[in-house]
Amino acid sequence: MNQTREEKRILSVKELADFLGVSPYSIYKMARERKIPGFKIGNKFRFDRESVLAALKKVSI
Repeated sequence: MNQTREEKRILSVKELADFLGVSPYSIYKMARERKIPGFKIGNKFRFDRESVLAALKKVSI
């Protein structure tokens, strides 16, 4: 089952950057500063779209 970007819940750095309209560097920076929640699978960051959106509503970036 293929999911479109709008339906996909778990996003990579690039997918999240595209979704938010920022650079991948900004995503890494926000994750490092704990402005957005994320987790690692192996050596790759992944982000829950809904959790990120909820966190960004609370924090001004």
